[in-house]
Amino acid sequence: MSALRIGLPTFPRGTPVVFAATLINMLAVGASLPILPRYITGPLGAGNVEVGIVIGSFAFAAIAARPLAGRWGDRRGRRPVMIAGTALTAVAGLLYAVPAGVAGLVVARVLLGIGEGIVYTSGAAWVADRSPDENRGRLIGLFGLSIWTGVAVGPLLGEIIFQATDSSYNAVWALCTIAPLVALLVVNRMPGDEKPVHHDGEGAKTGFASLVPKAAFRPGLALMTANFGYAALASFLVLMLDQKGIGHGALAFGCFAAAVVLNRLVFGDLPDRLGGRRSAMLAAGIEALGLLLFAASDSLPVALGAAVVMGTGFSMLFPSLALLLLAETAPANRGAAMGAFTAFFDLGIAIGSPLVGLAASAFGYPAAFVAGACGAVVGLLIAATAPTNAHSRRGDEASEPL
Repeated sequence: MSALRIGLPTFPRGTPVVFAATLINMLAVGASLPILPRYITGPLGAGNVEVGIVIGSFAFAAIAARPLAGRWGDRRGRRPVMIAGTALTAVAGLLYAVPAGVAGLVVARVLLGIGEGIVYTSGAAWVADRSPDENRGRLIGLFGLSIWTGVAVGPLLGEIIFQATDSSYNAVWALCTIAPLVALLVVNRMPGDEKPVHHDGEGAKTGFASLVPKAAFRPGLALMTANFGYAALASFLVLMLDQKGIGHGALAFGCFAAAVVLNRLVFGDLPDRLGGRRSAMLAAGIEALGLLLFAASDSLPVALGAAVVMGTGFSMLFPSLALLLLAETAPANRGAAMGAFTAFFDLGIAIGSPLVGLAASAFGYPAAFVAGACGAVVGLLIAATAPTNAHSRRGDEASEPL
């Protein structure tokens, strides 16, 4: 194996525009997260069940929207689809301010989930379309940092505005509206498709196979099960470290996020070098090790080390599995395949969260991380059954329909 290429690759034309538009959209998605629960239980006078319904409606909408957005992009081009998703995100921000109670917030969150699903899927497919084979995994990983940065900075920005405006909810809703409008201006500068993505008769599928191509299932299932570990981290890291008397859960989560970012910037070349299958197996194995270290942690240094180990594996997982997906997907079906694949990420959270919660309830918080590690091992085994080819097809032969 040749040496890793340290540093950033050459970006296809227009890539910074796509990255920036996605980041700005995700700032709007994240900004409302720390504010909505207070708004629901405060001015609206609702309870925790309503909080869960409002917050959760986003994920279910995003799951449904991703394959549809991908297929639409295959037929119409990435740019118009991404414009539509960005516009929906802006409308959702505006609806936050409409005094329609919990039902109105559910509608806003559903539209936001659809918009985010469209934006992410369109952007990821655009990057996959334009990236050369030798850098495709790295560029997909770097695109993912647009999501991570928006999700990490958005809540902080929302909280800062909320506190700076004397707890004004409307100020936060204004941010959730204005940010996508800015993103809309950025998306308008996004390069269009140089040639139609979809041609009838050239590898295109119809029916269910056009929305969820067969090629998406193996890498998607691996992504879903491996994502149980992230569900454990997000749900129980702070609680477990507090119970053990270690504390500093926010610092540990910060180390995890920093490891994800650093590894994608410095070692993002690894999936392209190792190939999708080997890289995905390595990533899932490292993630499982980090989760087991979390479960066994008895001091802050061990917990922080576990965060770095898990973040290292987690950072490689998505781009590695994406290479497996694209290796079995024709260009005419690339958007639908990416949409279905990213929906499996959301399913990992939706399914994994209650599963690790059951483990925590029955056996204690460390058991949630052991359950997450088991999910990562299952992901490793699924990835091990994939073909060894790492790069997407250059022709128009699609995977067989279901």
